[in-house]
Amino acid sequence: MKKIVQTAGRNALGEFAPEFAHYNDDVLFGENWNNEDIDIKTRCIITVVALMSAGITDSSLKYHLENAKKNGVTQKEIAAIITHVAFYTGWPKGWSVFNQAKEVWSVESEEDSAKDKHQASMIFPIGAPNDAFAQYFVGQSYLAPVSTSQVGVFNVTFEPGCRNNWHIHYAKSGGGQILVCVGGRGYYQEWSKDVIEMYPGDCINIPEGVKHWHGAAPDSWFSHLAVEVPGEEGRTEWCDPVSVEEYGKLK
Repeated sequence: MKKIVQTAGRNALGEFAPEFAHYNDDVLFGENWNNEDIDIKTRCIITVVALMSAGITDSSLKYHLENAKKNGVTQKEIAAIITHVAFYTGWPKGWSVFNQAKEVWSVESEEDSAKDKHQASMIFPIGAPNDAFAQYFVGQSYLAPVSTSQVGVFNVTFEPGCRNNWHIHYAKSGGGQILVCVGGRGYYQEWSKDVIEMYPGDCINIPEGVKHWHGAAPDSWFSHLAVEVPGEEGRTEWCDPVSVEEYGKLK
């Protein structure tokens, strides 16, 4: 789990109430929120329920609703949570919380929800749209640099159905690529060989000169770390897209 770091207490009350700021930043968030006995999504839900039960509908509730969304709580889930709790804490409280939840999830769509859920499932960021290489992909991909010195490491994310073209990594010596799946379900295939399914933790070593492609399953987001193996005079040759017929056979 990515470590939660909070500075709001010191930013707002560091000089006026340093002890309170310490408890807020170092104990409540620094220790309690980083305790892994409860996963972060569940902790977000519990916090929203506690604030709703207490009738707190100020900026702190909005912060925790936003935090819940960021950590994978979908619009359908938050609506069900608020409805359920309203039966026990009072209908007016439900209305008050729904007013803020609608604002937080106001631009929610099924695609956004799936993307947020995928992001919450892994520690690496999805990153920005991979526009520089869009011509070599079918569908939308995203790119997030993890390391750009010594060895290049990039988190590449594919929307459902997205895949890159057949391609080959060349080098005069060394070279090649390593893929480490960090989220979702995807595929890797070498020319004239069977497709390999990839799940979080799976690792693929791609030798220099091997024609291949990789991408997401039709029904799943997919992310892998792409590790550039150092080589002399390295380059990539991009070939034809994976045909609709070939990809359509995959489940």
